[in-house]
Amino acid sequence: MSRPKVSQQNIAQSIKLPPGLPSSHSASWSHLFPRSGLKNHIPVAVGALLVGLPYSISLAAQWLYGWPNKPGYKKYIEALKPRRIYCLTRAVLETLKYLQYGRLYFQWKSWYKNDENRKHYEKGITFGRRGNKLDLYHPPTLGKSEDVPAPLVVFIYGGAWGSGERSIYCLLARQMAEELSATVICPDYCTYPKGNVLGMVQDIADCLVWAQESGQKFNFDKENIVLIGHSAGAHLCALTTLFLTDGREELFIEASKQRDITLAVKGVIGLSGVYNIMDHYEHEQKRAVEYVSTMHKAMNGVENFPYYSPTHILQKLSQDKLNRVPPFALLHGTSDIIVPVESSTKLSELLTSLSVQVSLYLLPRVDHTEIVTDLMVSDRRFYHPIYSCIKQEYRKFLGTC
Repeated sequence: MSRPKVSQQNIAQSIKLPPGLPSSHSASWSHLFPRSGLKNHIPVAVGALLVGLPYSISLAAQWLYGWPNKPGYKKYIEALKPRRIYCLTRAVLETLKYLQYGRLYFQWKSWYKNDENRKHYEKGITFGRRGNKLDLYHPPTLGKSEDVPAPLVVFIYGGAWGSGERSIYCLLARQMAEELSATVICPDYCTYPKGNVLGMVQDIADCLVWAQESGQKFNFDKENIVLIGHSAGAHLCALTTLFLTDGREELFIEASKQRDITLAVKGVIGLSGVYNIMDHYEHEQKRAVEYVSTMHKAMNGVENFPYYSPTHILQKLSQDKLNRVPPFALLHGTSDIIVPVESSTKLSELLTSLSVQVSLYLLPRVDHTEIVTDLMVSDRRFYHPIYSCIKQEYRKFLGTC
């Protein structure tokens, strides 16, 4: 029996090859996957990336830090709204810029662990009702013949009321002691979820009570105190000062001690601070971070925002108490997208209307992080401009201009 003749065309048809594909072994795989087909898939892949990546990032952030505060299934509907997805993704991606501070991170880690630097500061001093710790940094005059008590600067770090620790700011505190010729203390306080904002205010007030009791032991002037805070720390500085001025019972500090502390605080310097909580909550809503933010949780709900807003408290103080409010200096970077510059400008306007002394510095091109990180090392870009403002106000507070 003779074999049937099989043509190349029959072979192509039997394996469904594209017409015209050569049957020789030299045929390349590119004939099986035409370039035009790959090009058609590129828009699909890009579309999947543009949709899938934002949803993955934002849903992961909400799963970790908190879903929208809606009942039942509505929280997931709110979480999946396109505007929330893309705004929240942008906010998360903005945090990648913190990678630029990697070198600074290793610098402060190394400095704080080096025992040779202990000559510059006292580490881990216990204070207050909760047994918190503070570090005390000596002024440059320590050990010299003119070793007179130095003014005291209390630095309160930020961290959205939910993070932060004193060791991170060791370089800043050291530089601040040098630049201001002051004793500088940096206390820890109970951040959320260990405590709420009232607990944080109590901790800072306890730190000031400790200062009143420890001036002679550590050779600083307990009657000349300046508070400096960044972001949430600036808010806590302002809030603690106003609670003390108002003689709040919820501080659980004797009225006489509160009066003594109020007289000792000569001024408050706020760096990119939050002063009107409702305004800041609206800003968080625009950025779609209001539910993942710690702020409303640390304040036990939106209904407590007026109670924790320095602007609201100022409007309720009597004229007699307003007369005892110390002067404020407000510094804010014009490139700050975390806390809008209006936070400081509005407080400045309010203080001026209430005849409370205030100075306002708007710093071009400075963002929310640079206003504090650039105070840590003298070769940072904004180190000298920011310290120039701080030193000018510090001297005015102490009457040494």
